[in-house]
Amino acid sequence: MTTNLTRNLLAAAAIALSAGAWAADWAPGTASWEQLPELKRSKLGLYLTPQQAYDMKKANPKGVALFDIRTRAEAMYVGWPGDADALVPYLEHPEIMTEWDDRRFMYKLEPNQDFIPELERRLTEMGLGKDATIILICRSGDRSAKAADRLQMAGYGKVYSIAEGFEGDIVKDGARSGQRAVNGWKNANLPWTYKLDKNRMYFTK
Repeated sequence: MTTNLTRNLLAAAAIALSAGAWAADWAPGTASWEQLPELKRSKLGLYLTPQQAYDMKKANPKGVALFDIRTRAEAMYVGWPGDADALVPYLEHPEIMTEWDDRRFMYKLEPNQDFIPELERRLTEMGLGKDATIILICRSGDRSAKAADRLQMAGYGKVYSIAEGFEGDIVKDGARSGQRAVNGWKNANLPWTYKLDKNRMYFTK
């Protein structure tokens, strides 16, 4: 059973990380969720723009949990939303990066088997349970949708995905073609930082 779950998570991860530049059709600040690309959709169907997520967190900082689910390397080198309660990677690079993914031109990523336990530990620290409002942010909204599905399977019913992610979608044409400059938390000029808080970072157990 564990093997099947791991296989399913790997398949979902591969799909999530293979999103094409067509996702750039998703305009900044758009909330017409029926137009979301399939890869950004979760079974719960709960989505937020970066601004909506920021406002929701600010309005109830102790009652709304905001988790950055990107890798540790992304948080360290790309920055992270300073209002996030914790970094809880949904996928991670192996501790020693020795495996290469020829299809995606990057080091291989693997499902983080500690994702649910670590998230639950963080929620407990906040005094929150399975009825909590949870917001997930990844790079561009794909992983967060898949992570929301994983949390739904674990009994969570109010999990929002930030559909534009932290970096946003890829520009199709022009001088900035290939760059993540279409939308997203950073492009919305919401607060973010390179300065990481050790107490909110993820460490393998």
